[in-house]
Amino acid sequence: MTKSEFLEKLRTRENFARAVLHKISIDRQAKRCEFFIVTDRAYTPEDETFAFETVRAAVPSSLESVVMIRKLVADAQLVKRKIAEYLGQNHRAAAAFATADDITVEQQDGKIRFVFGVDEEERRFFETRDILPGVVRMLENNFCDTFEGALEYKDKGQILEEEEAEEEEETFDYRPPRTFRICDFETIDFADVPKIATYIKDCTFRSASLTICGQIEFVQERTSQKGKPYLRFTISDSTARMTFSYFIKKKTEEKVRALKQGDYIVCTGENEFFNDRLSFTARYVNRGNPPPDFVPEKLPAKSVPAHYKVVSPDKLTDYNQINLFDHSEIPDCLRENTFVVFDLETTGLVNVPTNGKMDTITEIGAVKIIGGEIRERFTTLVNPERKLDEEIVKLTGITDEMVKDAPKIADVIPDFYKFCDGCYLVGHNVQFDYRFVQYYAQKEEYSFEQKTFDTLAIAQSELFLKNYKLDTIADHYGITFNHHRAWDDALTTAKIFIELIKAKKCLPNA
Repeated sequence: MTKSEFLEKLRTRENFARAVLHKISIDRQAKRCEFFIVTDRAYTPEDETFAFETVRAAVPSSLESVVMIRKLVADAQLVKRKIAEYLGQNHRAAAAFATADDITVEQQDGKIRFVFGVDEEERRFFETRDILPGVVRMLENNFCDTFEGALEYKDKGQILEEEEAEEEEETFDYRPPRTFRICDFETIDFADVPKIATYIKDCTFRSASLTICGQIEFVQERTSQKGKPYLRFTISDSTARMTFSYFIKKKTEEKVRALKQGDYIVCTGENEFFNDRLSFTARYVNRGNPPPDFVPEKLPAKSVPAHYKVVSPDKLTDYNQINLFDHSEIPDCLRENTFVVFDLETTGLVNVPTNGKMDTITEIGAVKIIGGEIRERFTTLVNPERKLDEEIVKLTGITDEMVKDAPKIADVIPDFYKFCDGCYLVGHNVQFDYRFVQYYAQKEEYSFEQKTFDTLAIAQSELFLKNYKLDTIADHYGITFNHHRAWDDALTTAKIFIELIKAKKCLPNA
């Protein structure tokens, strides 16, 4: 059966009329074939059964069939996010100047039309690299719609009044819920239920047919106001626990009442809002286990925020040392990539929690290099939520009074994550600061995984100096700055990085 034949059969079902086959994954070692289907309509257990039967008919009998279905509607905010993520992964230079704020999305003539606001230089960049068709293919593989892309002139030197007045939209945090295959299924209530369970931690969405699987921690019988008996279960799958209700049926009453603490069960039902909060109610209860030695997959990182909320970058033109460097040709590796050069001030040197009480960040300073030039800056003090040591105050000049009204790191990290999106990261002894960033980002469910470049290591390979401290290298290039403040250190490191790469004419390990 071909892909088109599979979809033609699947779409005979009303709730799959516009479904797309997002991905097929084959695990040859486990002899398992997984189909990931996306639909824009709510689907029922009967629809899931139909999808499984359709997949089973398309898969060789030697392979186990697994079907995962997600309901996903292409709202404008989500489409913007997916486009921004695609550019960040596939066209880094385009991602630097075509952010989610530069994309408009609208329904038009039965299609979803997305438009990039670009200036003349950016338009040429898009057209010569044929970016729009790639974006269309990506979107049509993720959503049940037809897409069309266009470029529209936008003067980025001006801020339109209507844009200033426009109300900021909330970021749509789309992260597909994690799932696992149910083992040792044993019917109590109803056999024809999904055999794929959603992680309890990820059950944060409405669903008419949600399946969870875990170990009973507590079970109690209660009676409703109408005198109907029901059970309150609390189960855990090692990612989280959930408490829910199940109304007893006469035909399965004896088996269900026999369930006890420590037993593993599979529950399928509705996850709907009740009194402004999600509440799960089980329709069917059966026996079943997570896979042997189940280890939860890592939670996918949050998407890049749509807007800056606490700290916004601003444009940067530095005139102080503009004449100190020769204007030798900027190598392509600098011109064609985007870099964020950053530096931190912290409460101490502990940047790994296993080494003792984790120190915190008191200041973030960063600049963005676009097209080989320093064009943007991001800088903020950070409230460390602890008293600063006298030695740190003497070293950095940052006092308790200066940071008491500053934003906390949990509020700053989303903005810094957005600023760094699609960029390589650069620092002086970069891994020291990067560990702080990764630790505090992970606490907020963001993932920094960018490649880094270290000006300390590059200078050691290119220059012959008495030492390779930041101020020593700065003196070599005639740069004066206020050392031990994050913003000044970041700007100086950026200038040093540019000069080092101009001399080296390539990125390290490239």
